[in-house]
Amino acid sequence: MKPLLKTKEAARFLNISERKLWELTNRGEIPSVRIPPRSVRYDPIDLRAWIQQKKKRGRRD
Repeated sequence: MKPLLKTKEAARFLNISERKLWELTNRGEIPSVRIPPRSVRYDPIDLRAWIQQKKKRGRRD
């Protein structure tokens, strides 16, 4: 089992800023694991799935 990623690691994984990652997390667009009292972690499998979901598909004509 792969370990959960911290915010900095997840942002690097997605090649986005930590600020953008927080925006997406707070809007509920990116799956995260909240660990009380204030920690947030990200599962790399969830991040890969999110990337796949966001990929633009080519149109078939």
